[in-house]
Amino acid sequence: VAQKSYGNEKRFFCPPPCIYLFGNGWRHRQEEMLHKGECREGVQLGAYIGIGNSEQDSQPLDLNNDKQYCAAKTLFISDSDKRKHFMLSVKMFYGNGQDIGVFNSKRIKVISKPSKKKQSLKNADLCIASGTNVALFNRLRSQTVSTRYLHVENGHFHASSTQWGAFTIHLLDDNESESEEFQVRDGYVHYGSTVKLVCSVTGMALPRLIIRKVDKQMALLEADDPVSQLHKCAFYMKDTERMYLCLSQEKIIQFQATPCPKEPNKEMINDGACWTIISTDKAEYQFYEGMGHVRSLVTPVPIVNSLNLNGGGDVAMLELTGDNFTPHLQVWFGDVEAETMYRCAETLLCVVPDISQFRGEWLYVRQPTQVPISLVRNDGVIYATGLTFTYTPEPGPRQHCGPADDVMRGMGKMRFQR
Repeated sequence: VAQKSYGNEKRFFCPPPCIYLFGNGWRHRQEEMLHKGECREGVQLGAYIGIGNSEQDSQPLDLNNDKQYCAAKTLFISDSDKRKHFMLSVKMFYGNGQDIGVFNSKRIKVISKPSKKKQSLKNADLCIASGTNVALFNRLRSQTVSTRYLHVENGHFHASSTQWGAFTIHLLDDNESESEEFQVRDGYVHYGSTVKLVCSVTGMALPRLIIRKVDKQMALLEADDPVSQLHKCAFYMKDTERMYLCLSQEKIIQFQATPCPKEPNKEMINDGACWTIISTDKAEYQFYEGMGHVRSLVTPVPIVNSLNLNGGGDVAMLELTGDNFTPHLQVWFGDVEAETMYRCAETLLCVVPDISQFRGEWLYVRQPTQVPISLVRNDGVIYATGLTFTYTPEPGPRQHCGPADDVMRGMGKMRFQR
């Protein structure tokens, strides 16, 4: 979510949107360009990030000098922008003017301010579900410059002023004991719930915590409403003597709360134990110029969300569901090209290659065989899907039907039969 700015104020998105570059492909591509006579300035990466609105200028991003990531710290959305949702877009190019493409974030919801009312599950898009990712930040005395984010670095939890971590928040049963392995529950996170925070990158986890509502530097022990976006909350370390997850400058420490003398259902905490919680998401794109540099943009990058197998044996068809599909894409199983049919921008269909393509001597599947699924554009750009297809063992040699193209031709005839 992003909080709207009113009048002349600028509520910068917090935590700031970050762009990460992975893999050696970036460096290899630049070396290849240098080898072909391009100057140093010509191979420098350039990027601009914006909110898809002509009123607000896009902002430059610094992705050079082997930096793996950068943050866009001064993005905001004004009250003149009436959109309920928007997407961030990053336009990337080389210094010589060659465009790489435009990459979009996931959809971001605009809110006017954090809800003070007791939240209802009717506003489910403002509630936080078990198994989703959140970021946690702390801002002393409401000063922007003092913002610190919970982050994992070099195997340690710390409070970072520059990088923020995404943590999967899991609901646990209240009687779940402390262990590296734990049972998780579905549902929305309510105050008073037992939770686990697990770093989505490193897998490191904090001990079991009880999430508590915060009001005026008090942790409320009896609040049980759903946790909402940008709420202030505290994390009591379960089975301790009033110890809370707290920061002290760059360190993450335990802080002992003080019982409230007049109100037994509240505990007094300090500023460092008060965290703001917000849902986070990521959009990840993978591409490789398999036949050398292409002139056209590598975007939009096709994304495969799921695979669905129809039929079996010689007539096995694989349905791919996702986004940004075009008729110029072919499905590949490992290094074997599959006969592919374009249905629409969200659906591709292909014939599953015979197991003999991977195991030359096999007449049937003897043992589970897993192959990666990729999409390849007709100009040689390879898009790894991150998904695999598994050939499952068969009892023995099967009777072969006609070739795959007969199956493809027959599909049109079969479609409307009752």
